[in-house]
Amino acid sequence: MRADRLLSLLLLLQNRGRMTAPELAAELEVSVRTVYRDIEALGASGVPVCADRGPAGGYRLVDGYRTRLTGLTDAEADSLFLAGAPGPARELGLGAVLTTAQLKLRAALPAGPADRARRIQERFHLDAPAWFRDADPVPHLTEVARAVWEQRVLHVHYRRWGGEDRRAVLHPLGLVLKSGIWYLVALADGTPRTYRIARLLSADATDETFERPDGFDLAAHWAESSRRLESALHKGTARLRISPRAQRLLPMQFGAAGTRALETAGPPDGEGWVRVQMPVETEAVAVADLLRLGTEAEVLGPPELRAAVARTVAELARRYADTP
Repeated sequence: MRADRLLSLLLLLQNRGRMTAPELAAELEVSVRTVYRDIEALGASGVPVCADRGPAGGYRLVDGYRTRLTGLTDAEADSLFLAGAPGPARELGLGAVLTTAQLKLRAALPAGPADRARRIQERFHLDAPAWFRDADPVPHLTEVARAVWEQRVLHVHYRRWGGEDRRAVLHPLGLVLKSGIWYLVALADGTPRTYRIARLLSADATDETFERPDGFDLAAHWAESSRRLESALHKGTARLRISPRAQRLLPMQFGAAGTRALETAGPPDGEGWVRVQMPVETEAVAVADLLRLGTEAEVLGPPELRAAVARTVAELARRYADTP
């Protein structure tokens, strides 16, 4: 571990030039005292590190010095595929090797491309989780990821959506990160199924290996299963009359379904309200979802959904009529 850290420190100085001890400590996630010891170790090994004093001081390499220790390890090469998602990389246990791999890659580039890579990293950032929601706790993610990579049979104990606990023997095929939530795609009794990693109560990779199905495409499978899930969830179509404000809220609150609903909008009336059609789930879910729009929307149909919304609103009115 210290050898990796020394190399990372060396590459930081080579790629960025002068850096202070606190800056190095923050990048390496160690104490400033550890940085001092590592600088001394680099100097003792023959690396020409200079210490400049004063407000603009810091550590730097002697002009012209460049290391050629830029070969990537297997783990570092693998981690580069997660270069745009440092949070998920950390969750998979690849945070440190991703940082080292990026430093090695930048050190191996000529000055022009290296500067461009640095500017891209400064200007673009991927934040996978959705807004206003804490990330799922995923204590078993690293073990599951290892089983996926090594094609090892996985014994899991998990909690189903309805609260029932189950045990299963899985052949893990891949991991998917969707809106900040990790999912495992695995064969269970020969059928591909999807498991939310946060619902795993335990996960143990065995020494037994398995063969992946010929031609299995994780991305294609996920796209198809997502389409099937969306079709299964949408039980009907609601006809709505929505205000100008609700027209702005629809894509934010309902995502792609809200955007597609706006494409069905008719001409606005004198107050700017329009009529749209939007796919909805079960009646109970649809009522709860549509009431999020408050007085900015009116349910026109189907009659059963309009009546359900009316009953809910009437119950709320009775409940709040006698406010303590």
